[in-house]
Amino acid sequence: MTSAEFIQSIENDPQPASDLGAPLRALWWDAKGDWDRAHEVCQEDEGSGGAWVHAYLHRKEGDEGNASYWYSRAGRKKPSVSLDEEWRAIVDAMLT
Repeated sequence: MTSAEFIQSIENDPQPASDLGAPLRALWWDAKGDWDRAHEVCQEDEGSGGAWVHAYLHRKEGDEGNASYWYSRAGRKKPSVSLDEEWRAIVDAMLT
């Protein structure tokens, strides 16, 4: 799946594709405006990808302390880009 196809699925589909991993499904739900579901889904992945999405979601929520913890778990620094730019960067990285 390409980034464009992923974004198109957000616009057109009622559910994320079943073959997407938890981090991408979480980002899909986040883009649909369902932060709670996105947060729940990202917790299914205990790896660095799940931690990165978890960090992004807490950053979006405004919980900087929790976000910092999850960026550390993901092995990443808190980005200085907008939330939209970070969302896109995560999607691109996970689909590559």
